[in-house]
Amino acid sequence: MNIHTLLTQTERQRVSDGAVLPILNGCESSMRQLVLLLPQLGDFDSLEYAWWLRRDAQRLETQGIAIRAVGIGSLSSGERFCGYTGFPSDCLFVDPTAQLHQKLDLYPGLSLKLPGLSTAINAYLNLLFMCSGIGSPGTLAEVWRGYRGDARAPQLIGDDEIIQAFPLPPLRGSAFRWAGGKGFQRPFELATLRLRNMGEVLSNWKTYVPNAAYLTQRGATFLFNTQGDLIYEHRDRAILGFAADMSNPLTFLSEMVADEDSLGQDDMH
Repeated sequence: MNIHTLLTQTERQRVSDGAVLPILNGCESSMRQLVLLLPQLGDFDSLEYAWWLRRDAQRLETQGIAIRAVGIGSLSSGERFCGYTGFPSDCLFVDPTAQLHQKLDLYPGLSLKLPGLSTAINAYLNLLFMCSGIGSPGTLAEVWRGYRGDARAPQLIGDDEIIQAFPLPPLRGSAFRWAGGKGFQRPFELATLRLRNMGEVLSNWKTYVPNAAYLTQRGATFLFNTQGDLIYEHRDRAILGFAADMSNPLTFLSEMVADEDSLGQDDMH
């Protein structure tokens, strides 16, 4: 069974109304379908990915891209996630035990099992190891990029935007100019957004993580055209590795859409 067929036949609980529906319900006629398998909804990757999608929401709509996401958590997890990130609740489905992730053979993360410890405690330990780069290639480099800045990445915080990231005092976006200028990702800019996400999750841990057994499970990105052909995929191999290009995580969409449009014009000729 190919991936699109599996997704078409898979039902999960939708966050907006609690209904159990096929996850691709309502986007069959879209020009393109972007399907995200998110890790735990309280994971750095899930929150950051949602931030990028919200940032580019208008462009995605213009390109005819319908988005569906399946995240690990409960209905309450999904509601909190959508309330915080602005991700549309009618596009998010929840999978409490990561069954779909397992069916798609996604990377479960580090899975060391120390004898005498519960599944949850082992998961916490594995998560800590992954945060330090063990079984999670590239994580430390990506953390460091958040602190040192990135000339290849766009500016993330508007000059007039106020960022509240406990325990820091409220920061105006223009303050980051003192760290290096404007028009690109300045030093500490991404790290501040990640600190804000961490504060949100730790303050609502039980809601975001009702079952710690799946803390290390990684996700994936799949893009399909209107015929259901898989035209792009990315399978996460690390924490903070939800995109092939973390400087511009949605670059692949522009590239794939351009390639598809080019092929369509060639066919017309």
